Amino acid sequence: MTAAVASMGFLPMALSTSAGAEVQKPLATVVIGGLITATLLTLIILRFSISIFPELNSNSGEAGRDS
Repeated sequence: MTAAVASMGFLPMALSTSAGAEVQKPLATVVIGGLITATLLTLIILRFSISIFPELNSNSGEAGRDS
């Protein structure tokens, strides 16, 4: 949610055509792309790692028990 709001905050900078926009547009584009990429990769990597290493999932109820 935070990354989405930050990306929307950079949209006016990315879409501006006023004086100085040639400096602001690349910066805004990189920041928006980085926020979206980091969010998607985090969601994918976390779900993937939980499926590969189920013992890391604290909700399973079996992790951390000494038998």
